[in-house]
Amino acid sequence: MVHVSRTFRVESPADAVVEYLKDFSNATEWDPGTQRCDRIDDGPVRVGSTWRNVSKFLGRESELIYTLEQLDGGRIGFVGRNKTVTSRDTIAVRPAGTGSEITYDVDVDIHGAARFGAPLIRLEFERLAAKTQRQLSDVLSRR
Repeated sequence: MVHVSRTFRVESPADAVVEYLKDFSNATEWDPGTQRCDRIDDGPVRVGSTWRNVSKFLGRESELIYTLEQLDGGRIGFVGRNKTVTSRDTIAVRPAGTGSEITYDVDVDIHGAARFGAPLIRLEFERLAAKTQRQLSDVLSRR
């Protein structure tokens, strides 16, 4: 398993951050690896909502189907799956002064022969986590 975590502050209020992040379609704006992220179902975003996410990772395109599995106060939980990986993204948003503190945790279970590449995958996730933190902070500061 690969685990990556980042905690950082933004100047946007917690309720606005949760409202924005619960819609995984917005990942195209804040996740540097995401190429496309399209909602599969319709209606209001709620637990059970799903998205098709296409990302570029280690030079290859990868598609995962993400499901919103937790939306409870300041906690948002997505699970993305394909035949190679299961990604659990948990985002905790807490009020902090006039803004928010965000803790973004990603746990990736690698399946099959791909698990032998875990050390390389971990390094790439660490690199992407730093870029994501910067990009997400920039996007939220403009909102």
